[in-house]
Amino acid sequence: MILEKKSKKKINMEKVIPKLLFLTAAISVFTTIGIILTLIFETFIFFDRVSIVEFFTEAKWLPFASAPSYGIMPLIVGTLKITVIAAVVAVPVGLATAIFLSEYASEKTRRIIKPILEVLAGIPTIVYGFFALTFVTPVLRDLFPSLDMFNALSPGIVVGIMIMPMIASLSEDALVSVPKSIREGAYALGATKLETTIKVVLPAAISGIVASIVLALSRAIGETMIVSVAGGSTPNMSMDVTSSIQTMTAYIVQVSSGDAGYGTTIYYSIYAVGMTLFVFTLVMNLLAQFISRKFREEY
Repeated sequence: MILEKKSKKKINMEKVIPKLLFLTAAISVFTTIGIILTLIFETFIFFDRVSIVEFFTEAKWLPFASAPSYGIMPLIVGTLKITVIAAVVAVPVGLATAIFLSEYASEKTRRIIKPILEVLAGIPTIVYGFFALTFVTPVLRDLFPSLDMFNALSPGIVVGIMIMPMIASLSEDALVSVPKSIREGAYALGATKLETTIKVVLPAAISGIVASIVLALSRAIGETMIVSVAGGSTPNMSMDVTSSIQTMTAYIVQVSSGDAGYGTTIYYSIYAVGMTLFVFTLVMNLLAQFISRKFREEY
């Protein structure tokens, strides 16, 4: 009897668990759908008031002016400046870290460096923002006296530091997944360790490496607090990285903090900007998935 009761409990659990898992998965799906529908509906209200052509072609973003202008290009340029600077910092450092951990580091060294990378990944972005403003910017101003207190260079560098662990961790996973037999074959042909890493292992893991870089850059595009604290709030089309800028996320923070009343055109503009940002990150994630599938090596 006892065995029968236990077996019945196991059978009941086997039936209940899949339903619970399905429920949690459904909640996440419906939440995503709800967010997307909210963005779409509120964006349509904005475009009822502002021409979509003006939104994507106008070179001025002045929503608080007496004669407001809603051209999003300055915000896109500011966002891309931060992303490019972050990529210049994060890609070489992150990739070099991944190569070192997977190909050169001892197990003891790996156990030390890995937790440090995880700590970097876990630091709140607001802390990174104040680090950029109170430490990185003063150091850069000593090197470049013309650098404004709020600029694109400082937050761009710190965003690069923030996304570097993502590139390092995902790239290391891609490098480690390359079979040892491929490395041993290269060594048997007389290749050095460096030649094996650069000419054999990296090409074999290229899909995972590129996907990690694209995912990290999509994270940089959506970064909010670092650029809000250290980047400023001056939307402009200039390529100058020493002056104040404003990104799409920083504008959303500015308006959400109470600068615009509910139902105003400025209020609905944050949804239009958010929708643009959503499309950017969606395209980046789809690109990462495409690259991962297209260039994946099967062993």
